[in-house]
Amino acid sequence: MQIKINDSEIMLIQGDITELDTDAIVNAANKDLILGAGVAGAIRRKGGTQIQIECDLIGGTFVGGAVITTGGKLKARHVIHAVGPRMGEGDEDNKLKNATLNSLKLADEKGLKSIAFPAISTGVFGFPLYRCAEIMLATTCAYLQKTKGLKKVVFCLFDKAAFAVFEKELKKSGPQKP
Repeated sequence: MQIKINDSEIMLIQGDITELDTDAIVNAANKDLILGAGVAGAIRRKGGTQIQIECDLIGGTFVGGAVITTGGKLKARHVIHAVGPRMGEGDEDNKLKNATLNSLKLADEKGLKSIAFPAISTGVFGFPLYRCAEIMLATTCAYLQKTKGLKKVVFCLFDKAAFAVFEKELKKSGPQKP
């Protein structure tokens, strides 16, 4: 499913984010930028040790922040490491909104045209999937209404259940592209 916003599009796909050929994929990172499990672990395995080396040089970022590295051996040319909230730490919705927004802004600042997101914080960080879909899609829709740089934002959901939740939320956001 996809929708058009101005000259940009938001697309939902089910699959493995590490296989996407976009300018950047987003890593659901921890504040120390250690590529451990989940999406981060998959990025480390497929992208190679270079990505972790670059993360180590950056040293970390705040919850809600985003930093960029190369894509190593991935098809994507860059990885944007966005730190989402852990449930129970407080102000989680705002922190997830900031992680999404800071990723979009960073992609624009670097002149990137396409970016792919996972469902940030919904794994070991315990953020509810439906709230994640609502926040990330609303933030992205609002951002694309004001920018001219990014042309494609993909939400790559790993399983059917996550895809269905994001699809339901995206249908509220606008008409489906033919």
